[in-house]
Amino acid sequence: MQVSVVGSGYVGTTIAAVLATWGHSVTAVDIDTDRVAALNAGDPQIEEPGLQELIDGVIGDRLHATASFGAVAEGACTVLTVPTPTDSTGAVDTGAVEAALGSVGGALSDGETPHLVVLKSTVPPRAVESVVPQQLESTLGEPLGDRVHLAVNPEFQAQGSAVADFQDPQKLVFGGDDPWVFDQLERLYASVIDQRRQVVQTDPATAAMIKYANNVFLASKLSVVNELGNICKVHGVDAYEVMEALGMDDRIGARFLRSGAGWGGSCFPKDTDALIAEAMRAGYDAELLQMVRAQNERQPLRVIDLLERHLTIERARLTVCGAAFKPHTDDTRGSRTRPLLRELQDRAARVRLTDPSGAIGLAAEFEDVEAVGDLTAALQGADAAVVMTAWPAYARLGEHITAMRTPIVIDGRRGVEPTDAMTYEGLTW
Repeated sequence: MQVSVVGSGYVGTTIAAVLATWGHSVTAVDIDTDRVAALNAGDPQIEEPGLQELIDGVIGDRLHATASFGAVAEGACTVLTVPTPTDSTGAVDTGAVEAALGSVGGALSDGETPHLVVLKSTVPPRAVESVVPQQLESTLGEPLGDRVHLAVNPEFQAQGSAVADFQDPQKLVFGGDDPWVFDQLERLYASVIDQRRQVVQTDPATAAMIKYANNVFLASKLSVVNELGNICKVHGVDAYEVMEALGMDDRIGARFLRSGAGWGGSCFPKDTDALIAEAMRAGYDAELLQMVRAQNERQPLRVIDLLERHLTIERARLTVCGAAFKPHTDDTRGSRTRPLLRELQDRAARVRLTDPSGAIGLAAEFEDVEAVGDLTAALQGADAAVVMTAWPAYARLGEHITAMRTPIVIDGRRGVEPTDAMTYEGLTW
């Protein structure tokens, strides 16, 4: 198929690259001309395992980038992957989606051939039934369902494994209201549907709700695991041993049972906040989800309690290892390091931040946090080190321990291999 992918962020770029490797002819559309130029030069501008290799194999051949929405009219399918952030109340900002839909509708207004618009951006069911179709119809100049059709096809990609997740999905969710829509989505995903993936065919609003339910359930599971981990720590029990046994129950499953400093990223916090706000908008107080969110906000500050067992935080030299919200990405959205740094700064600690990726730029948000790229240099003279991201390099933190003034290590991710030379404290074990 000839496909346009609107939005060249984490989701859009990985999707465009994989679709091109599947044999589709793909045009990446983005209003950021610098990003367009970089992608055409073979630079995706994001850190994601396996992505650069895919880009190298298809750019200039089956993948091109442009800032012109005119490219939309040249294909049979347009995939929207623009961001949907939330405000301070958790309400979803659909402004970018509406703007993109307006441009897509305008580009398709003079066309004559059938076209499928696929919404991958995460928007509430309410918006799928109102704002989204209304905006597309207003610029298209004709009712949806005659020539141009709308589908909701949520993505289930995790940063750090986004390429692999799209190449090998556990499930595909197709939301549409016409058999033709499902036929086109099957063409788009022919490379993986042939491998007998689980395919859910439903209406657009239900498809949108499935995405929220998926993310919020996983966030809730992690908050429960972290709370159990805290209780295990109080009783001197290794939470990881408990969770290993818990994961043997097929009603629970072994994944997402790693307790630690909390969950972050661009999706779990945003989607949990959005679902809480949407429930309140409809007159329902989602108390359980509010507690899930509150538990996650408290979790990284447990590090403070552990530090205080070993030193006085005020004026202490502390090295925080890890700024990205998870390893193998440079994304700091929702990073649990941010609230920890804020608390340490308020407590007048002298803090260095290190991270093997570009995420180290998080230090710029704080007046008194020094960014140091080299791990040994970051640990030099430190009174304690706190590990907040499970980068593989931090497993061998013991190799750098001689640089520290006092080798106190607080591990928030169970990523460090303890040695006899360090005073080691695990967050929930």
